[in-house]
Parts: sequence; C-alpha cells; structure tokens
Amino acid sequence: MDIQNNPSGIAGGLSIEEYLDQDEKKDLLRLLTAGSVDDGKSTLIGRLLYDSKKLYEDQLSALERDSKRVGNAGAGEIDYALLLDGLKAEREQGITIDVAYRYFSTNRRKFIIADTPGHEQYTRNMITGGSTASLAILLVDARTGVITQTRRHTFLCSLLGIKTIALAVNKMDLVDFDRPTYERIVEEYTAFVREVAGEDTRVQCFPLSAKDGDNVVERSERTPWYDGPALLDFLETVDTKSHTNVADEPFRFPVQYVLRPNLNFRGFCGKVASGVIRKGDEVMALPSRKTSRVKSIVTYEGELDYAFPPQCVTITLEDEIDISRGEMIVKVGDAQPNVGRHFEAHLVWMDEEKMDRSKSFFIKQTTNTSRCRIDHIKYKVDVNTLEHSEVDALQLNEIGRVVITTAKELMYDAYAENRQTGAFVVIDPITNNTAAVGMIVAPVEEADLHSGDLALPTLDLPALGIAPEHYEAVLTAVESLRKQLLEVKVLN
Repeated sequence: MDIQNNPSGIAGGLSIEEYLDQDEKKDLLRLLTAGSVDDGKSTLIGRLLYDSKKLYEDQLSALERDSKRVGNAGAGEIDYALLLDGLKAEREQGITIDVAYRYFSTNRRKFIIADTPGHEQYTRNMITGGSTASLAILLVDARTGVITQTRRHTFLCSLLGIKTIALAVNKMDLVDFDRPTYERIVEEYTAFVREVAGEDTRVQCFPLSAKDGDNVVERSERTPWYDGPALLDFLETVDTKSHTNVADEPFRFPVQYVLRPNLNFRGFCGKVASGVIRKGDEVMALPSRKTSRVKSIVTYEGELDYAFPPQCVTITLEDEIDISRGEMIVKVGDAQPNVGRHFEAHLVWMDEEKMDRSKSFFIKQTTNTSRCRIDHIKYKVDVNTLEHSEVDALQLNEIGRVVITTAKELMYDAYAENRQTGAFVVIDPITNNTAAVGMIVAPVEEADLHSGDLALPTLDLPALGIAPEHYEAVLTAVESLRKQLLEVKVLN
C-alpha cells in the first residue's frame, strides 16, 4: 500500500471518517453455537476469530501461553477453545459451562457469538444465549453423526424461533474427509429438522475441521467434492431477516416511561418492538382502547418523520390520553395483540428450586409487570426424545407447556409471530431469582382453567360482614396494594 497516497493506511483508500461511517452502517448478526459435549464449539469460534485476524496481540500471546500450560490440543498446538472457555472449571474439564459472548467484525458484517454449553444440565444457559440469536451453528461430530444431543438442540432452536441453522459436521479430519459419511449425516439431519422445526427452517451444511481450519474461513483443498461456501463467507452473506416487510408488520410500542419535563410536553418513551409508526398515524392505547393521532416522534437528535425497530423514541399524541408504563400503543387498522389474563406458553424452568404451583410469582413481559400463577401443566417435553408426559411440577432445565393466569391484563402476541411481545420472564418474589422464561403460544378462555381464577385474590365485602360505610377505606387499601403490583378483586 502506498502510504503517501493513503496516509490513513486503510484498505480501499478510505479516510478514517469514511471508514468509521462505513463500519457504523454494517448490520449485526447474533448467533449461537450448539452441539454435544466435546463437538468443538469453542474451538470453532476460536478458529474463526484466529483465522479472520480479529485478535489483538495480547490475546494471541495469552492464547499461546495458555495453550502450553492448560491446552488440550497436543504438544506445540494452539488450543483455540481457550479463547472462549475462561472459567477454571471449563479449562480443567475441557468443556463449556457458562455462556461466553464474543464480538467481532469483518468487512461486511458485525457479529455477536454466544458459545453455549452442550450438556443437558446447562439447558437454561443455552436458552439464555439463544434468546436474541437469529442463527444457530449446530455442530455434529463426524464420527458419531446425529445423536440425541443434536435432536435436543434442534428442538430448543425451534422453540426459540431460530429459523436458520448452519450444520457444521466437525472433525472431518478424523474420518479422512469421507464424502459418504458427510452426506449420510446431512441427509439424516435435514429429514429430522423438517419434522421438528418445519419446512420454513433453512439448513446449510459444512464439512469442517475446526482444529485445522478446513472450510472455516477459506475453502479447503481436502474437500474437493464440497462446492458450498466456507462458514465465514456464509455468515457474512446469509439473510436471517423475516421476508415480511417491516412496514407490513403490526405496530407494537410498549410504553416504558411517561416523560413530562414541563407543562407543555407529555411524551411516551419506549422501544419500537415491531412495525413502523409515522407522524399523523391514528393509534390506540391498550388496554383502555382510547384513540388519538401521533403528533411527533422525538429522539435525542431531534424529531423524526417515522420510527421502526429497534429504535428508542418518544411519541407525543394530539389528545391527552392516560397511558402508563406497561401499557401499549398500537396502530389503528393493524392486527391487534391479544389482551387478557390467561394464556398458554412453553415454559423453561430455570430455578434450582422445584416449581411450586401454589406460589404466586412475578411475571415481566415487555415493560409490564404483574403477579401470576401457573394454573396447570398440560405436559412436559422430554427434550431428548420429544415425548410428552404428565407431571405436577417442573424442575431445573425441564420444559413444559403450561397455562398461566396473571393478576392484570397483558398485551401480547404469539411468540412465533412476535418475539418481542411473545416472550416473558417469571420471577420468584421471595428470592428474586429468575424462575423461568416462557414463549407464549395462544390465549386461553377462563372456562378452560383447571384451578379457577386463583391468580386474583378476591375480597367479597358483604360475605366478610363489612358494612357499606367502610367500603371506601377498603378500596383505598386495595389501590395501595395495586401500586405494589398486587391486584385484588373487590366484590361489593
């Protein structure tokens, strides 16, 4: 490169300002790696970072030093898994336990990779890492092929709504890059994924050797029969976005905060979950169903003519409507979300303590928080065999289909239609631990509840012998409880 003609030293002759502007406009791809224990997930990501020249010198020197001291790749070899496995227990056992996130960027795209553990007891860690991913790299050992763990991780990816899967048939060097072995694994897996995840799931397959770098960043000469792209090339070019136009998606705006800096301004702050909103659009506030029009869309940099996901904006309306945190603004004419207190969902139990269905939990969905109870468990899913069984409670890492009743109305969509408004977290009110995460399937009628409407404590004032003159004091006490997120139904 001619330094005199290109003083910035940046390829392509760009100035620093142009390079930074170009880098800022790159899109971001979030992905996870999954697979059985010792399939090479951490090694693959480490090799990806190493071969794409995305490591700093201090990282390289630390990697070489650690490989000599605690590496499992053999004498004189670099153990690329050490770039991801940072916990002492992970390095001692040579496995991944916690979720490790790594960020890197190429000339075409930015990436956030979640290296998730493969062992069944760390299912909750994989759910956490995959909750924001739009692509999964699923590793298979070429010597063992599709196994129970492979099926389990495919089911979890399907549960999380991940519709693009890169099947990495790793350790091909240990089977002498045998083409029939690779094709047999690909055929078996693609048949299985159609059964579990549906026809709309895209699968791209790669014959890899993560340890040696074959087909990771560049095409390998040792697989002349493979005519597909290298893994990195696929990651840089794959389109994981929904083919539905963003403008055609129903608008969802969960209100996070009401901004009132002075008497002349009242705006509703939040993050656009889906759809597009423009100045002048007619909108509706849920659950009150009062309507108005968008007066302005305000950001820190100034006003916008329109907003789309995942922008954080402040919306002002032409009319004074009482809207609070946890409520939702939608567009009139769009498909409306479900509004109710009973719904069916897939629930992943994440607490060490066994589920207690008699307990009242907190539920957080978008910006809304309420009390909830688990009415009943329809079935538990065996993530290894995909069989359904009846149980009274879920335990750590178990997944079930349940019916949940909340104390106040939530505004939600099915998770398959909208990941932002269809996901929720269940919190233990005593320990404040995350007890479970869930993906909403569909609303449920109150008549279909098994244990009745137990989520809402009821005060029957006449039955309790409370005289009418005391009703006002009782209602004041109930309103105070409501501000503490404890809804109480009053009969008088």
